[in-house]
Amino acid sequence: MSLSHKARKRWSLVILLVGLPVYVVVAVSVINWMYPDPMMLPPPLVQIAIFVGIGLLWAFPLKFIFKGVGQDDPDA
Repeated sequence: MSLSHKARKRWSLVILLVGLPVYVVVAVSVINWMYPDPMMLPPPLVQIAIFVGIGLLWAFPLKFIFKGVGQDDPDA
């Protein structure tokens, strides 16, 4: 089942305005749960790798929704 261009635009807006902030809160909460003591944090390069990995993790499953959203409607 393929989404129409209009539906993809709407879903991408919902994902960016609602889903992404929720994902950020969950990701930061998981990191805080893994390292509750600020003195026990991993080195800065490891932290950057963790946050980049978490930051990319949400995008790959939703790539098909965002593909072509910024272009004109091909059906019009």
